[in-house]
Amino acid sequence: MRHHLLPLVVSLALGANVAHAAVTAQAAAPDFTLKSAEGKNLRLKEQRGQVVLVNFWASWCGPCRQEMPHLNRLYDKYKASGFTLLAVNIDDDARTGSATATKWGLKFPVLLDADKTVSKLYDLGSMPATVLIDRDGKVRFLHHGYREGTEEAYEKQIRELVKE
Repeated sequence: MRHHLLPLVVSLALGANVAHAAVTAQAAAPDFTLKSAEGKNLRLKEQRGQVVLVNFWASWCGPCRQEMPHLNRLYDKYKASGFTLLAVNIDDDARTGSATATKWGLKFPVLLDADKTVSKLYDLGSMPATVLIDRDGKVRFLHHGYREGTEEAYEKQIRELVKE
């Protein structure tokens, strides 16, 4: 067997039972329904017509903690322009996610994904991970991880999408 084919064969063998692929830009955002920290079900597809930022986070994630005040500010600034933000918490215990969201003063919907169904569906491979979805439900921008200044890219992309 040629050595350059070995990684492909190994990944196919290991991933043969995986029925999903990572989300990519320009693809339709996979639909999901999750219970919010307030106890209501929220479905992504029902947000059609809005620009949606979906942020995957956890209470134990240091970069997530750094990012949240910036997300609060962006939500406040653009929510009247057809923008919404959905924070998908992946803590093993949904109560931890809810308590952390309250402690951090999150102003946007917090969705609870303790069984990781949605995070596996999106398969983003880093924490935090952020997906920006246009008004038609198409993934337009993906962000893996967070570093100081990433919020400036979010804002530029949000402005671009709300103008469309």
